[in-house]
Amino acid sequence: MDKDTTPPYLSLFAALSYGIASMAMVFINKAVVMNYAYSMTLLTLQQMATALLIHFGRIMGWTRAKALNVDTAKKLILVSLFYNANVAFALASLKGVNIPMYIAIKRLTPLAVLVAGLFYKKGKHSKQTMYLVLVEKSGAEDGLSSIEIMFYNSLLSLPFLLFLIIITGEFPSSISLLYAKSASFYFFLLFVLSLVMGIILNYTMFLCTIVNSALTTTIVGVLKGVGSTTLGFFLLGGVQVHFLNVSGLVINTLGGLWYSLAKYQEKLRRTAIPR
Repeated sequence: MDKDTTPPYLSLFAALSYGIASMAMVFINKAVVMNYAYSMTLLTLQQMATALLIHFGRIMGWTRAKALNVDTAKKLILVSLFYNANVAFALASLKGVNIPMYIAIKRLTPLAVLVAGLFYKKGKHSKQTMYLVLVEKSGAEDGLSSIEIMFYNSLLSLPFLLFLIIITGEFPSSISLLYAKSASFYFFLLFVLSLVMGIILNYTMFLCTIVNSALTTTIVGVLKGVGSTTLGFFLLGGVQVHFLNVSGLVINTLGGLWYSLAKYQEKLRRTAIPR
C-alpha cells in the first residue's frame, strides 16, 4: 500500500493499536519474567505460536497470506535477525531493571532509526533498529502484508532462537520449569496471555510500519512509554517518585505529543494534494 494514498484513519488506527499493544506487552512480559527467568525460551515460544497460527489460518482460509517463497525469505532474513535481537535484549533487560528505567532506555531509539534510515538510503546497513527500516522497505517495495511479514519473521527466527536457547543452557531446564509452573493458574494465564499478545504486538507493529513509517512506529513506541512509565511507578516496580522523574516525564510527554500532531497533520496534507 502506498503511504501517500493510505487513508488518515487507517494510519491513526495502526499507530494507536500498536501503542496500546506495546504498552500492554511490557507489563505482561515483566510479570512473566518475574516468575520465569528464561526470557529466550519465552521469545521462542511466542514466535512458534505466531508461525503456527498464521500457517493454520492460511490452510483454513482465514487469511490470504501467500505461501512461503524462498526468494522472499532470503530478503527478510535480516528483518528476522534484527527484530529478534531487539526483542531478546528487551526481555533480558526487563529481568534486571524496573519498567520506568526500561522505558527510559527505549526512548533512545528514535535517533537510532533516523540514523539507520540515512545509512540505508546510502546503501549501508546500520545495526541500530534496522529491522523497522527493512520492514518499511519490504512492505512498500515487495508488496508484503503485515501478516506475511509476521509469518516470515517468526519462521526464520526459530532456528536462530532454538540455537540460542541450547548454547545458553536454557534448554531443557526452561521447559521443565515451565511445566512445573504451569500448575499455577495465575502463571498459566499470564503465559498464555503473553503468547497471544506477542502475536497482536507483532501484527500491529508491522502494520504501523508499513502504512506509516519506521520512524513513526518508533515515535509511537516512545509515546506509549509515557503511559508505561507512569503506570510503572505503581505496578510491578517499587520505584521512588521524585522531582527529576516527574519533570522528565512531563518534558517527554509534551515533545511526543507535539511530534505526533505534526506527523498526523503532514499525512493529512499529503492526502489532500491531488495526484
